[in-house]
Amino acid sequence: MRAITLDAEGAAPTLRDDLARPSPGPGEVLVRVRASSINGFDKKAAAGMMRGAMEYRFPVVLGKDFAGEVEAIGGATSPFRVGDPVFGVVMRSYLGDGAWAEYLTAGDQYGISRLPQGLDLSTAGALGLAGTTALDALEAVAPGPGDTVLIAGATGGVGALAVQYARTAGARVIATARPGAAKDFVQELGAAEVVDYTGDLAAQVRAVAPGGVSAVVHLAGDGAQLAGLLAPDGRLASTIGFGPDQHPAATSIMGNPTAETLDRLAGDVVAGRVRVPSSRRYDLAEVPQALADFGGALGKLAVTVP
Repeated sequence: MRAITLDAEGAAPTLRDDLARPSPGPGEVLVRVRASSINGFDKKAAAGMMRGAMEYRFPVVLGKDFAGEVEAIGGATSPFRVGDPVFGVVMRSYLGDGAWAEYLTAGDQYGISRLPQGLDLSTAGALGLAGTTALDALEAVAPGPGDTVLIAGATGGVGALAVQYARTAGARVIATARPGAAKDFVQELGAAEVVDYTGDLAAQVRAVAPGGVSAVVHLAGDGAQLAGLLAPDGRLASTIGFGPDQHPAATSIMGNPTAETLDRLAGDVVAGRVRVPSSRRYDLAEVPQALADFGGALGKLAVTVP
């Protein structure tokens, strides 16, 4: 099969076409991957930045998000059947068998769910990790009507979904973005106020929320500075390692793609409550270029696996 791999320590991601197709074991399904996307985790893994935190089993097939069809079932019983459209997030304790490939094996109890009617594979392939992380971050800060939520890093995949979920919860959203296309992007998603993170962020936030913000979703920027903008009873959720050891109001978040969470995400997209904005689509062979383009993208960078 074809896959994007790291073949050795320090190697660059490359396309290979000679990898053996994996076989599902008990409790697993084999998925023919049709779509995926680029996440911040993928960028770090490709650059070798996860060394020390996770084992790299070379050749490492990269990629977290997937959507496709069940090709085979490894055990005697499974909640899935051959041909079922599915999507999810690769959840392993090591780096080795990822989603940027024509086939992958996935556990059939966690990190995977059936695709509902009305959700296309290309959208589902960009939904799992970003959506799960956004939902978990919003659950940690629990915004509601009357609250003001500052979302730092609002233009990325997680941020774009977090803006929408905070808005649908009734909160007033302040989003960080540069002037121009990025500002327009977050306003279209529902941000009531936009502050330029390249300027005096604290002054801009205080100008629109003099008493501080009810909650912060920390996806980018300085966690301590953002925590300083909280109201006295404010809450902060961070996806980049700023937790209670750094500030008592902070919670460190790692997306937990349970089937229930994936089902909620899929249902919200089908119902039109949220959308998954994608600024560009790449074929599997173009993933190395997609990784290079990742930093300045608005929303998700999607990947098609033909």
